[in-house]
Formats: sequence, C-alpha cells, structure tokens
Amino acid sequence: MVLPRKPWTKLQRWRVADITWGNGIPHVCHAYQILKRGGLKDEHIIVFMYDDIAKNDLNPRPGVIINSPDSSDVFVDVTKDYTGENVTATNFYVVLLGNKTVVKGGSGKVVASKPNDKIFVFYSDHGGPRVLGIIDENQNVKSLFINISIVQITLGMPVMPLVYADDFIRVLKTKHASRTYDEMVIYVESCESGSIFKGLLPTDLNIYVTTASNANKNSWGTYCPDMNHPPPPEFDTCLGDLYSISWMKAGSAPRKLSMNPFQSLDVKGVVNQRDADLYSIWKMYNRSTEKPQQKEELLKQIKEITAHRAHLDSSVEVIIGYLFSKEHGSVRGEGLALVDDWGCLKSMVQIFETNCGSLTQYGMKYTQSFTNLCNNGITTEGMDKASKAATMIVLERQLGL
Repeated sequence: MVLPRKPWTKLQRWRVADITWGNGIPHVCHAYQILKRGGLKDEHIIVFMYDDIAKNDLNPRPGVIINSPDSSDVFVDVTKDYTGENVTATNFYVVLLGNKTVVKGGSGKVVASKPNDKIFVFYSDHGGPRVLGIIDENQNVKSLFINISIVQITLGMPVMPLVYADDFIRVLKTKHASRTYDEMVIYVESCESGSIFKGLLPTDLNIYVTTASNANKNSWGTYCPDMNHPPPPEFDTCLGDLYSISWMKAGSAPRKLSMNPFQSLDVKGVVNQRDADLYSIWKMYNRSTEKPQQKEELLKQIKEITAHRAHLDSSVEVIIGYLFSKEHGSVRGEGLALVDDWGCLKSMVQIFETNCGSLTQYGMKYTQSFTNLCNNGITTEGMDKASKAATMIVLERQLGL
C-alpha cells in the first residue's frame, strides 16, 4: 500500500532511498548502520528496540545480529536509546512529538525537529487490522525505526499497550500542527499494515506512506531455512521480511536513487509472517536429533502454540456465532476508515484477552472480527457475555463433553 503519491518527488532530494533495514531488531540495527555510513551522527538518531536477540541463548552467534545470509554484524556499535520496558507506545508518541518532559526512561532523547526538517519513520513488527505491536505474554521482539534529517531516530517496536491506528494518526496530526517538520516518510512492516492509514491519514500533512501489505493481507518472512536464499546453516529462523528486504536492498545500492525501491526481488522462499515463529521452532526441532531433552521441550512448545492457536480460532468462531444469527457485512469501500468506534475496538480486545487468553501475534488477525462486532452495534456487555460463554463451550469441546 502506498499513499499519498504527490510528496515523493520532493523526498528523493534528501536521499530516503539510501536508508535500509533488517528483520525486527536486525532491521533496526541495519538501518542504523546505513545511516551512520551516510554520515549521520548519533545525536540525529534515536533507537528503540527490546534488545533481546544478541545475547539470547538461541542465537547461534552470541553478541552478533545478522539480517541476510551474507550480512555482517549489524548490531555492532548500535547506540540504543530505549530498550526493554522503556519501549512503549507512549514513549514512541512523545519522542516523535519532541516532548522531553513526558518521556520515561531511556536516554531521554526526543525528536527536536524544526519547521524545515525531514522525518523518516520505519516501523517493523507484528500487526493486525488497525493495530501495530505484539500481544504476547513473552513480549517477543519488536522494532521500529524513525529518522529525521537533523534528529534521526531508530526505534524498537512498542510493548503494551498496542499502537492503535487512531492514536498514531492523532500523533501525526499533532506533530503537523506543531509546525516542527517539513516532510515526513513512513514505512511500516507488519501484517495488515495498510489498515493503519486507510481512510484515516489526511492528505494535507505532507506525509508519504508505504506499507508491507494492504488492509487485509499478511506480510512475508524471507531468507528462511530450506528455501531459496536460506540463512547460514546454524540459523533456524527467517532473517528478513520481503517488503523491508526489497527497499533496503534498493537503498543499499549506490547511485541508484531512481530505481524502484519496491521492485520484485528474486526471493521466492517466503513464510507467512504469522507462522514464522512456529516455522522456526519446527526447524529447531528437526535439527535436534542428538539432543533428546531439547527435542522434547521443543515438541512441547510446538504443541502448546498449536493448541493455543486452535483455542483462539474456536473462541472467535463461537463468539461470532453467539452474537450473530446471520453473517454481517465486513467490507468497507476503498479509502474509508475501517473502524467506527475506536474505544469499542480497544475494549473488545481487552475483554477477549481477559476471558479467552492472549491473542499473541497469530491472533492479531482477529482484530478485524472485533471491528466487525463494533461496527454492527455489539456492546462490550454483549462481548463479555459471549467471550465467557465461548470459554466454557471451547473447554467442553476439548474435554469431549
């Protein structure tokens, strides 16, 4: 998804095409390295990332992060401004707005931009219809990158609460009203990322946006094991995402600013981003032939993940059937906002998780179903009753009652 078209010719003058990325935290680190090679100083870069990859026990190269099969270490010398619990939606918003008095933790660095400055935002994480972020009790890795011509920022994606489209758009409007930038570019890597802007982003903010997918499609992981362009043999995970790999490959090419940064690359091996975690665990399981205890633990984890996914699928199915006696329309016209009541959507997500368990990144796709409930007049009381009933019905099914 790309919108609006008009500002792009202006933005080429400040070398947006020279910026690249990596996958999740690797994406952010890679972007940081390219900015530094381009001559940007750390005072012009802000990095948010959860920072749990480099020293993770599962990392086959401790202390090293790569983001493509032939990548060098993109983690080296990265200046991290906000990590761990300081990677929040609230901090993201106030940093972008330049509000130094409200930001909590971290370096305290904010986007102190001026009227003639250019801002670039790169956001990479899991997502769903109208939301960015990850709903996961394990707080899996997230990342986001922002850059401005004078004060550049790289961010790891916020933890709870989620980044909802209405809140993000409100921040962008506030930033524009403050007259503290000239032009802004936003790249978003997540499933259903087009839904963050569809029907919501005004055309007069001088903001150019591209997204990895439209409002109802998934994004794709690539550089995956046993596929074309696999990672080094010791890795059991996908190293990149197709959208970001595309624009970062283009951005890394010197003296080629006229090339299409979203051209189709020769990367045929892809994995649905919602299945990338499970795909990785299966690869680790198959590899653990000489480690029976590890193999047993991995199989247990696979069963738990697939069981919880089945639980989410069944719960949503029961809730929809409980609340609707017949199918309700869910498709909105092109360019129209996909949510009527944002407070209702946020409440629906909270109620579901309270009664039915964590959505996780897999279940974020069901924010579309919760949106449909809100748009069709279902109350939070009705959702609470239906989700509690779904919990009992699904449990009875599991017990064979």
